[in-house]
Amino acid sequence: MRAFLRTFRALHVWLLVNAAALALFFALRGQRAWMTAVSERFSMPLERALGRLWAYVPFSVAELCYIGAAAFLAVFLVRSVVLLARAEYRREVLYRRCLTLANAVLSLYAAFCLLWGVNFYADDFCDKSGLYPAPVAYDDLVAVTRYFAEQTALHADAAERDADGAYAAAREASLAYAAALYEPLYGEFPFLDTGADPRPKPVFFSRVMSAMNVTGLYFPFTGESNLNMDFPAATFPFTVAHELAHRRGVASEQQCNFLGVLASVRSGDPAYRYSGWLTGYIHLSNALYAVSPEDWYEIRLSLPETVQADLRAASDYWARYANKPVARVSGKTYDAMLKSYGDELGMRSYGAVVDLLVGYFKTET
Repeated sequence: MRAFLRTFRALHVWLLVNAAALALFFALRGQRAWMTAVSERFSMPLERALGRLWAYVPFSVAELCYIGAAAFLAVFLVRSVVLLARAEYRREVLYRRCLTLANAVLSLYAAFCLLWGVNFYADDFCDKSGLYPAPVAYDDLVAVTRYFAEQTALHADAAERDADGAYAAAREASLAYAAALYEPLYGEFPFLDTGADPRPKPVFFSRVMSAMNVTGLYFPFTGESNLNMDFPAATFPFTVAHELAHRRGVASEQQCNFLGVLASVRSGDPAYRYSGWLTGYIHLSNALYAVSPEDWYEIRLSLPETVQADLRAASDYWARYANKPVARVSGKTYDAMLKSYGDELGMRSYGAVVDLLVGYFKTET
C-alpha cells in the first residue's frame, strides 16, 4: 500500500488540493459578505484585467481554449488507449490516466468556482440597486407589453434597413459601440461603472453555438465577451449588452436580460435602441401569451411589417435547431449548472426578466 501511495503521490496530493479547494468553496458559499468580498476584490478585477489584456488579440481566445481543450482530450484518450495496449501493468496505467484526467477537470471546476461561481452567492444587481422582481399584475403586464410594442414600432425605421425593409445594421458597428454602451446607466446605477468595456469578440464557429441555442458567452478565464455572429441580427445588439452585464459580475440570467434591455434602450445608438425594445417586447409578449392569447394577438397585430418580418426571421432561424440533440443536451447542462449554484429558476430565469421589466417600466406607460 505504501509503495502504491508513493508511486502516485503527486496525483494524490493534487487530488487533495482540489478536494480542499472545493470543500472550502461549498462551505463558505453561504457567507454572502465573504463571497461579495472575493468577487469585488479578486475575481472580477482579475477578469477585467484579463479582458483588457486579451483585447489586444483580434480573435476569441476563449474559442481557442475550447478548441484546445477538445484537442487535448482527444489526444489524451488516444494516448491512454495506446499506453494501455502496450503496458504490462494495465491497472496502474489506467489508474494514473483516469486520476490525471479527473484532477484536470476538478482543477478547472475549482478555478471556475473562484472566478465565476462566487458571483451566484455575492450581492447581485438587485441587492445593489434595490430593484427586485415582484408579482406582476395582469393590467401592468398588458400595459408594459403594449408600451414596448409601441416603442419597438417607433424605433424600427431608425435602425438601418435594406431596400426590402429587412434589418441591416452591421454587427461590427454594434461591437465597436459596446465600449460606451453602459455609460447612460452610470448615473442611476454607479456600481455598473467598471471602466471602458473591451470590444466583444466574434466567434468563428458561430453555427456550433446556434446548434447549442447559444447567442453569446462570457468566458471568465479570459474575461472575454463572445458573440455568435450567425443568428438574425435584430437582437444581436441586445445580446452584446447582455454579455457585458455578465462582465460586471452579474451571474443571474434574468438580471442580465433586464440590464441588456435597459442599456440598449437608453443608448445613443439606433440599432441598440431598436434591439432593446424588440427583445423586451419578445420577453413580455411571451409572458402575455401564456395568460391571454387574445391580448397578445391584438398587440402583435399593431406592429408594423418591418417588425413582424424581424420576428419571423428569428422564429424561422431558431426553428432549424429546435429539438436537436445538441441543443437539448446544451440546455439541460446549462440549466443544471445554474441550479447547482443556487439559481432555482434554472433556464426559466430567462422568462423571469418580465417581473423586472414590468416593475421598472410601468411608470413610463
